[in-house]
Amino acid sequence: MGQPKIAVVGSNTLALIGMRQLLQSVMPIVEVVTLGSFAELTANHPDQYFHYFVSMEIVLSERAFFLERRRKTIVLTTTQNETAQLSDFHCLYINQPEQQLLHALLQLEQHAHRGGRNLPPTATESAQSRQLLTRREVEVMSLIVQGYINKEVADKLHIGLSTVITHRKNIMDKLGLKSVSALTIYAVTHGYVDVDKVKG
Repeated sequence: MGQPKIAVVGSNTLALIGMRQLLQSVMPIVEVVTLGSFAELTANHPDQYFHYFVSMEIVLSERAFFLERRRKTIVLTTTQNETAQLSDFHCLYINQPEQQLLHALLQLEQHAHRGGRNLPPTATESAQSRQLLTRREVEVMSLIVQGYINKEVADKLHIGLSTVITHRKNIMDKLGLKSVSALTIYAVTHGYVDVDKVKG
């Protein structure tokens, strides 16, 4: 069937690009397509997408279309006020700090597609990636993404601070990652850490 696709639909180009990058990092097995309007979505075989991440104004103007596909639709909202959100849809508040938005996306991914659940089968990248890290590196990574600083990791694992720093560098090098946010995405999407243990 090929790689599953997600559509991000809205008129703000910068927001579309940012959301595409975040989604691609949270769900690396999917292809994220950005579309600038509802017309673009309908012209591109809309039912081929597993999910639509859509700006609220487009959902409001094309409510009947999205109501028929409510299980696939996530409304991108700029308000946290629940009374201003659309009760028929899952809403994602996008004007929040990066770490909190990332946490919300990871919760969404883990709830709906943990380990690729509900997505077509693809090459299992996680089996290969599990062989990259040692057991100790997995323990260190798990504590880092839960918000522990190097000294706390060292204390919890009864190892030296310099050992933690070495493990941390090796983990980032092996996985080709450059930030704790990227490491968090990796750890949650590969099942090493439950998203509820990650500080939002």
